[in-house]
Amino acid sequence: MIRYHVEKNEEAFASEVSKIAKEFDESGDASVAEYLMELISNANFYVPQASYKSLRYLKKKEYSAQPLLLPNIIEEDIVGITRSISNNAGLSKFLFYGAPGSGKTESAFQIARILNRDILSVDFEQLIDSRLGETAKNVAALFDEINHLPFSKVLVMFDEIDALVLDRINQNDLREMGRVTSLFLKELDALNDKVIIIATTNLYPNLDKALIRRFDAAISFDRYSREDLVDIADSMLTSNLRKSAKSKQDLRLFHKILSNLGSIPYPGDLKQIIKTSIAFSDETSEFDYLRKIYLALNGNPETVDMQRLKEQGYTTREIEILTRIPKSSVSRKLKDRK
Repeated sequence: MIRYHVEKNEEAFASEVSKIAKEFDESGDASVAEYLMELISNANFYVPQASYKSLRYLKKKEYSAQPLLLPNIIEEDIVGITRSISNNAGLSKFLFYGAPGSGKTESAFQIARILNRDILSVDFEQLIDSRLGETAKNVAALFDEINHLPFSKVLVMFDEIDALVLDRINQNDLREMGRVTSLFLKELDALNDKVIIIATTNLYPNLDKALIRRFDAAISFDRYSREDLVDIADSMLTSNLRKSAKSKQDLRLFHKILSNLGSIPYPGDLKQIIKTSIAFSDETSEFDYLRKIYLALNGNPETVDMQRLKEQGYTTREIEILTRIPKSSVSRKLKDRK
């Protein structure tokens, strides 16, 4: 408590007083408990602007104010998490899992933006040490840093938490990392429940089951329907084309490219493909970005099979765009193959 007061972390100070008051109450001394709680409730605590320069294992992350494109079913969960935090509903630990590019990290940023909080992300490069026993020491120091944060001003993110905590019963797991996982669980249990934690992982089945149980909610990001991905791709394409003076929109051909895919990539990959295709397209061809999108989504083949394109339902004009071969030549070559 003295350390919290000296560091001017009044929120942590008040939290410690609350713990002490609870202990008095549980031991039967309700009058002391009420007195302590009255003191902190009447106090006008001032929480200064957080300074993160002294942190070793946590780094402040900058995030965009742009709205996030998510399916309704996932967006409802994100809104629910934001609401529960705002209403102090007693939920503080959340696990986001799913394939790369499905929006897990961006959703954590979105929650921080809505709540007007800083995001402090765990720096695993600093945390994990090859020397025996050092990683466990660092984990203990990390949680000490977390417990000294102004709780209502920050959100702590363990991005790709699988880099640190593994399944302890996996026979291929190193004993050292098993000990780290056990310590992590112990520290997580002792963590002040006012600290908001969001962890993300691409390897949900490999996480220790005891760790998963520590989270108040585990949200799957593998719930995109094909229609969701097409709608999101449309929004991304429209948004990026607004920034391009040389390219014109052709949603019909764009949808045809997507419909001929066995599976549509998740938004993280789609965003990069669409953005770079428009940026790198030929300035003399207003639809060249569609050719680049087609190539990127089909593994960048060296040659494009015109006959296959025709069988997939592309028109002569669309084949011209995707192959850069004039329509007259496309028609002649397709006739020659009959």
